Amino acid sequence: MFRGSPNLADSATVAAVSDRTRRRQFAAVGIGNFIEWFDFAIYGYFAGIIGQVFFPPVAPGIALISSFAVFAVGFISRPLGALVFGPMGDRFGRKAVLALTISGMGVVTGLIGLLPGYATIGLAAPVLLSILRFLQGMMVGGEWSSAGIYIVESARPDRRGLAASLITTTASSAFIAGIAVAASLSWLLDDDAMMTWGWRVPFIGSVVLAGLGMYIRRQLIETPVFQAVEGRRRAQSEQAAIGGRWTNLATSFAFSSLFGVSLYYLIVYASSHLSTTVGLSRSTSLWLCGLALAISLPANSLFGSLSDRIGRRPLALAAAAALSLYAYPLFLILNTANTFLILVALTVLGVLVSVAAVMNVVLLVEVFPASTRSSSAALGHNLSLAALAGPSPLIGATLVYVTGDPNAPAWYLSVVSLFCFGILWFILPETHKRDLAQG
Repeated sequence: MFRGSPNLADSATVAAVSDRTRRRQFAAVGIGNFIEWFDFAIYGYFAGIIGQVFFPPVAPGIALISSFAVFAVGFISRPLGALVFGPMGDRFGRKAVLALTISGMGVVTGLIGLLPGYATIGLAAPVLLSILRFLQGMMVGGEWSSAGIYIVESARPDRRGLAASLITTTASSAFIAGIAVAASLSWLLDDDAMMTWGWRVPFIGSVVLAGLGMYIRRQLIETPVFQAVEGRRRAQSEQAAIGGRWTNLATSFAFSSLFGVSLYYLIVYASSHLSTTVGLSRSTSLWLCGLALAISLPANSLFGSLSDRIGRRPLALAAAAALSLYAYPLFLILNTANTFLILVALTVLGVLVSVAAVMNVVLLVEVFPASTRSSSAALGHNLSLAALAGPSPLIGATLVYVTGDPNAPAWYLSVVSLFCFGILWFILPETHKRDLAQG
């Protein structure tokens, strides 16, 4: 399964694809990935406002917790999305899933922007919001692993880590764009306008973005790896392969949890913590998080390329160890309210997130065999997002509310990272020379 020699079969499957065609396909997947993650992420940036619009009038802390609870719903449904879209990717191809997820995400996100609030329809508002967020989670449950599989399977064997960084870079760019939109609207509009209609603008606009992404993704062709295994796949062998690879599922759960928790602490929870706990303005909090993410953006390709030379295991373990040790100092710095120190601290977190993110994408492809890759990768990744990553903003806000300690959210990030380090230390193999066409 894992070879130390060059990937001859793997090289043969991609040899027929020209560099020009590969660049065109990568652009189509990357642009679509940006659009889909922008749609999913903007909920987090408007969580405070959404909590006030869709839930009964309560204390601000409870409203924020309620909004983050609905945010977590979008992760609870991700394993279901994996169960739906993962097998589709193995049976009908990676291209079909990428088309379905982006169109579905655009429609659902647009409906959130049109949904009446609690003042208009009462308890039906949070119920319908939860349902739409659930559907959003299903769509994105198929996107991350499918886009990563498409990119990595289409890449040259010696550049798979670098290729994987395209997924993390476009997703990070989507988060930055979401932050910029939220911060700009907060700066341009007063509180009444934001509450009434301002927050709805990016949600409704997502319908146009999804249409653009769907048009672009029509250019996609199937990956050479999928074409190579399509003829020899058998349903019986697929079921046996899934049953025999629980270790791989546990491995993917660990590195996906590491990535997911650290990511959502950076892009969702940090801005809310800075505005509600530290006392900075909402726009300042958003810009600090967005700027830190932008500064750390080049780290995606840097560490992707580095992993092609030294392997995935050392970088995955280093990210887990660093995050477990850095969590508490991070919150000590955030709670100083010193904007320069906060920017530096968030940038360091952004670099560590970049390492975890790129390793997540490339390992999701490399640890599973080709015939069940879409199903297995989607399931392992999304179970971790539902169990540990999705609830992380909710847990962070609840820890502050219950304990009164502004540093308390650090313990969740630290414990999860240490847990992931332990699992990866014992069971993560080195995969960067694996032949992706096998299995």
